[in-house]
Formats: sequence, C-alpha cells, structure tokens
Amino acid sequence: MPDYSGQVTHVHTALTPLWWIPLLPMLGAVINALFGRALQRSSFGRDVSKRLHIGSFGVTLVAVGAMLGAFALGLASFVQLVGLAPGERALYSFAWQMIRIGSLDANFAFVMDPLSCLMTLIITGVGTLIHVYAASYMEAEPAYWRFFTYLNLFVFSMLLLVLGDNFIVMFFGWEGVGLCSYLLIGFWYSDYKKASAGMKAFVVNRIGDWGFVCGLALLFWGLGARWLDDGRFLSDYRARFIAVAAEAGGDHGASAGAHDGAGGKAGERRAQPLAGSKGYLTFTGHPGARVYLGIADAAQLASSPRPFGVSPFIRKEIDAGAHSVVIVPGDGAVIGGDGVEIAAIERMRVEPGKEIVVATVGSTVTFREIHDQLVIKDASGKAFLKDALESKTVWGGVALITLACFFLFVGAAGKSAQIPLYVWLPDAMAGPTPVSALIHAATMVTAGVYMVARLSFLFSLSPVAGGVIALIGASTALLAASIGFFQYDIKKVLAYSTVSQLGFMFIGVGVGAYWAAVFHLMTHAFFKACLFLGSGSVIHGMHAVEHDEAAAQDMRNMGGLRRVMPLTARTYQAACLAITAAPIPFFAGFWSKDEILWKAFGTENTGPIPGLLIYAMGLAAALGTSFYMWRSYFLTFEGPHARKEIETKVHESPPAITSVLAVLAVLSACAGAVFGFSSHFVGGHGEPLLEAWLHPVFAHAEVSFRRHGLGLELALMALSVGGAVVAFSLARARYGARRSPRWAEEERRLPGFQLLSNKYYVDEIYDATVVRAALSLRLFFAEMDRWIVDGIVNGVAVLARAAAWVTGAIDRYLVDGVVNLVAEGTLSAGAKLRTLQTGRIQSYVYFLLGGVALFSIVHYFLR
Repeated sequence: MPDYSGQVTHVHTALTPLWWIPLLPMLGAVINALFGRALQRSSFGRDVSKRLHIGSFGVTLVAVGAMLGAFALGLASFVQLVGLAPGERALYSFAWQMIRIGSLDANFAFVMDPLSCLMTLIITGVGTLIHVYAASYMEAEPAYWRFFTYLNLFVFSMLLLVLGDNFIVMFFGWEGVGLCSYLLIGFWYSDYKKASAGMKAFVVNRIGDWGFVCGLALLFWGLGARWLDDGRFLSDYRARFIAVAAEAGGDHGASAGAHDGAGGKAGERRAQPLAGSKGYLTFTGHPGARVYLGIADAAQLASSPRPFGVSPFIRKEIDAGAHSVVIVPGDGAVIGGDGVEIAAIERMRVEPGKEIVVATVGSTVTFREIHDQLVIKDASGKAFLKDALESKTVWGGVALITLACFFLFVGAAGKSAQIPLYVWLPDAMAGPTPVSALIHAATMVTAGVYMVARLSFLFSLSPVAGGVIALIGASTALLAASIGFFQYDIKKVLAYSTVSQLGFMFIGVGVGAYWAAVFHLMTHAFFKACLFLGSGSVIHGMHAVEHDEAAAQDMRNMGGLRRVMPLTARTYQAACLAITAAPIPFFAGFWSKDEILWKAFGTENTGPIPGLLIYAMGLAAALGTSFYMWRSYFLTFEGPHARKEIETKVHESPPAITSVLAVLAVLSACAGAVFGFSSHFVGGHGEPLLEAWLHPVFAHAEVSFRRHGLGLELALMALSVGGAVVAFSLARARYGARRSPRWAEEERRLPGFQLLSNKYYVDEIYDATVVRAALSLRLFFAEMDRWIVDGIVNGVAVLARAAAWVTGAIDRYLVDGVVNLVAEGTLSAGAKLRTLQTGRIQSYVYFLLGGVALFSIVHYFLR
C-alpha cells in the first residue's frame, strides 16, 4: 500500500491554452482604447451601422468579435472536458511564473473544471448577447468606443476571476470587476448622482475586499503550521512535497455534494494500463522546478545530471517500482523553511498503469493544492492534513476554518450584495441598462457565490459558517423582496430582485446544496438578463414621450406597452414566469429555486441554525418575488396608457435588441427543465444533468441531508407554486388590466407602504451612522493633521531654525572669530617682524655673529 493516497485533482493539458479566453476580451478593450475614438469618427461601416441601428461598426466589430472568439474557445474547452472521464474533468494551462517568495508559489495559471467551464460559458455567452444588445441601445452615445472598452475589460476581469488557478489570479479579477463596475456605473460621470453611485459601489466593495484578504491570510497561515503555547512555530508536516497515489474520483451517481467514499465506474481513469511496467508521474507545483530520479548524494546532483522532467508536466511515463526523487525548485524558493532549496522524496512507489501526483503540502494559495491536502490520506487511511487544519483554533477557541470562512464570506457579501453590504447594488442602476444587465446577470454579483462554491470543500468543514451564510442569505432574500413591493422605478424593482435572488444562491451554498446554488446562478443569468434588457427596451421606447430619465423609468408613466411593444412584452413575461414559477411552473427559475428550498428543508449542515427556519424565510421571499415581479409586468405592459402619446410615439425596439431578448426568453423557458429535470420526480433514480456535471467539483464537500419521501418533496413544490400563484393573482387583481385609476393613491394607504417604499430607511440609517461617523472622523483627522501633525512639523521647523541660528552664531562668532584671530595675529606678527628687514648689511652681520655666539654658548653647555 502506498504511503499516501487520495482523490487528488486529475488535470489534463488544455488543447487550447485557457489564457486565450480572457485574452481576447482584453485585446478588444486595448484596441478600442487605443483606436476606438478614430474608428468611431471614421466612415468605416457607417452604412451597415445605420441599416442595423447600431453604433460605430468598427468599434462593435472589435468588441463583439472578441466576445464571440472567447465564447468559441470556451465551447472548445467544454468539448474537451466532455471527452474526459467525470473524475478527470480539469484542464490546466500555465502562462508564466508570477510570485515566488520563500515557500509561497503563485503562478499565472488557469484551470477549467466543470464549475469554471459553466461560469465561462455564462459569462461569454450571455456577455456576447449583452454586447450585441448594447450596440443598438448605445447607438447615439458620443463615447461609444469608451463604453465598449470598459465592457470588454469587465468581461476580461470576470474570466480571470473564474479561471484563475489560485487566489492571486482570482483576486486580480476580483479587483478588476470592482474597478470596471466603478467605471461603468459612473459612465456618465458628468452627472453627480451617477458618479456618486459608482463611488458608492467602489467603496462598499473595498470593505468586502478587506474581509477577503483577511480570510486568505488566515487560511494561508493555518495551512502551514501552528504556534505552540511556548511560542514555538511547529509545522504540520515537515516535507514540502509528497508523492500521492491518485485514486479515482467519487461515485458519479451519488447525490451531489454528499461526501462519499471510494469511486465508481464513472470516476475511473479512461487510460488503459500501459503494457509492461510503466506508470505515470504528474507535477504541476513550482513551475520550473527540476525533478531528478535516483540521485544518491549531493555530489551526483552537483554533476548536473539530466532531469527526469521540468514542472509542470502531466502524466509523464515513468518506470514502475520504487524511486527516490529529488526536486530542485530554484529561483530562490525555500522548501523546508530553513533555507534548504532541495526537496527529497526518499521512497516513491509507482504501480504499473497508475498515476502518482507530487502534491504540495503546507501554506499555498492554489485551489487545487488546498483541495488535495484535505483529501490526502496516510497509510492508515487518516486524512492527517485535514485533521490538523480542523484542530486549529484562534482567539479564545474559535475554529480557524470558521473564522477564515467568515472573513471570506465578508468578501463574498460585498461582491454579491448581501446584508449589510447590499446597498451599492440598487444604486448601480445609474449606469446604462446593458451595464446593469452585465453586472446583475453574468458577471460581478455572481463572483461571491462562485468563490464560496469553489471553496465548497473548505466551507463544508464549518457548519457554523454555513448556517450563518444561509441565514444572511435568507434574510437578504426576504428583505430585498419586501422592498420591491412598492418601488416605481422599473430598474430599481429588478435591482432588488437581484439582491433577493442572490440571497437564494447563498441559501444554497450555506445549506450545502452547492450544485443547486450554481444552478440558480445559471438560470438567474438567463431570466435576469432578459428582464433587465427588456426594461432597457421599454426605457428606449419611453424616451419618445418622456425625456427625463427618471420619468422614462417610472412605471406610473407606462401602462399598456404590450400593444405597442409586443415582442418586448412577451419576452419580459417569459422571464417573469421563469423567476416566479407562477401561474405556469416549469420555467427555469422553478427548478433551481425549489431545489434550494428543498435542500434547505432537509439540511443538516447549518450548525445551530435550523434548516426549517431557512426554508420558511426562503419560501416567504419566493412568494414576495411573485407579487412584485408580476406587479412590474402589469404596471408596464397591461392596462391603459398612462400617457396618450404612448400609442403613437412608442414603437418596438430594433432587431438587434429584440433578437437578444428572444434568445434569452427561450433560455429562461427551457434551461431549467433541460438541466434540472430528474427521473427522480417520476419514481426513477437519475439525477439532473447539471448535478451530474458538477458532481466532481463538489464531491469532497462533506454535507448531508435528511432523507424524505418523494411525496413530501412534491407537496412542498406544490406549496411553493400554489403560494406563488396566489401572489400572482393578488398582483393581477390590484395592478392588472382592470386596475383602479386611483391604484397609486390606494397603494399609499396600505400598511407598511412608507416603510417599504423608503427601503426600511437603511440608506438614511447608514448616512446617519456610518457615513456621518466617517465624515466626523474625517474632520477629526483634519484637525489632528492641522494641530498635531502640522504642529509637530512646524515645531520641528522652529527648532530647526533655532538650531540653524545657534550654529550660525557659533560659525560667525566662534569659528570665524578664531580664524580671524589667527589671521590678525599673523598679520600683526608679520608687521612686527617686518621691522627687522632694515636693508643694512651691518645689521645682518651683527645678527649673524650674535646667532653664532648664541649657538656656541648653547653647544658648550650641552656637551
């Protein structure tokens, strides 16, 4: 039996370098940044632009072409993944060495597994549709080229975030989407409110980023060692590298996310054992490191033997049997923490046809390496590294994993707009509508959910953290849903809808239903993009009668738009069916949202937080969603026109807009059933397509759920759908085609209207507390700067001037005085001696004779 074994990550070399995928949007951004202004002013493709009702053809060609190329490369990588065994679906591409300080090794490398592949296709697919839509929506924008520069840059940052092999690359993308959100939300920066909204998003996200960095630092420290009570620093494991016998992946048929033991057929390696006595060796850590076999001593290594391989290499053939391995990382890497730059594996046993993975042990920022450390077992079957991490506590007994997860969740809450950091997202509506769609549907707000799902193997080790995440997600979903009841700005309604739906996703990851959370992320991308772009189509049409932006977005000025914008109305209606599951279920959101609620009902992964409470809060939020979403539909598209000019002046949007809406409506209708239906619902034992696809990613998340019968599951489904239908009926009765002409006045008299329409006064509370405290602190620091810092500086200046005066006086009166005294004494002595120069020879003879006489006398007495 090998010394170490485990279901470590099996990687394959990507046939197409993965870094090409984010590179294309980056190139699009660079080209438009450098040449976009000239392209927009040129006559290139102007006739085509007019015919298609789009902006500059050259700028559009660059931006949309980059997105299409990235989507095509994503599809090519998806095809390669499909061709691999489920347990081996991970593609690896190394670009260059980035950071190597001591034992820290972080590289500009990319990995695509089923999760990041799904995210890549969502980002590039939905992102491409939004780019096409924006080409028409922003047709008359003077800074058209700048808009698409930012849009491409946004997609580039998000692709870095999801494809990065480690926290460092992810953080580059993490900060990149924060920067781009600031640029795009405040795109019309000459408007103070819009510029302020961009700044608000930027500042709130910096608070979340602080938590992200703290969580990463704590995790990095905890992976390596611990401080003992006597002050000594003890490493968990002395070696930096160990040879691990790679086991097959977990059972494909198991429930996704449930912890399983040995694998099944679906997880077995496709490669047939080699004839003879050959095995495989994989090493992707410390790129550039040289691996030697059979080195007996330092002298042999000093003779510069030929290395077996240079990292990274994957499944390199090696003779079966026992080997001694020496790894020389080079480039100043410190392996043992004691300055030793050579790592040795004294005994590595290679079985014929089997793969050995050289795994990195200790502090690391690479996702695969963290995951692998938690699944590696020693010869006795004990996951000793995971046990060591779980046993660590900080600050009075708090589990290190729990605290690290809390900090990381703060970062996720900032990006994905959860309590208390959700306040930036509704204000993000200040940007152009395509920006709202891109932020809400395909990029930035899903980053936090993705990060928690990516680290499912870590978050599942802390039920307390999972429970808190689920509770905050449920609270956010319920709070945002209730705020949406009485909003009049159509984009604000959708903004709070996004906050609420993100809460559902965090319910999913909190209760341990990671695949369901990602499923809802995908369906939400489709129907929320359709809703936002549909609202943009409405606003585009309303500008014919309302030239004030706020008035054009106010649903009280709309009504009856279905008669003049039928395609926009139908697509918006399909998206409403998808998000509410009422009055017709089985659209996309029905499958993902009900799966989350079902898992919340039966979860055993939320520590002290009861799953039933999470379920009840989520159900209430779902019913509220049905009410306010159908309210937005009826007020916008049904009933009488609020303005008589609507009938004659408002028209359907151009094909570049409506065609995108049609594609998204189809996805909103069909994606749920395609990816979420399971034969389980009709008495079979199959699992949904997406759950099976994502299973290898979440196979080592240690979660469990109570078993309930199919009857209870269908009953809860019926309860959810029935409640949503009731909410739909209520919205239709109050706001439908036959609504009261005085509906707005009647609404204001409803209980809680003022509280909900003013969003629980959260912004006012923040202004009165956090903002005022920050401003007061600003004034305090300004006064401190004026009186203390400037006082110290000015005091030092006065002392310096006094010292200068003293030293000047010393120089003037003492030093110069002594010098002048010597000079004057010399002059005086010279004047006196000058009298001896008489010019008379007799006097000189007398002096000469006197001197000889004096010398003779002295010589006489001194003999």
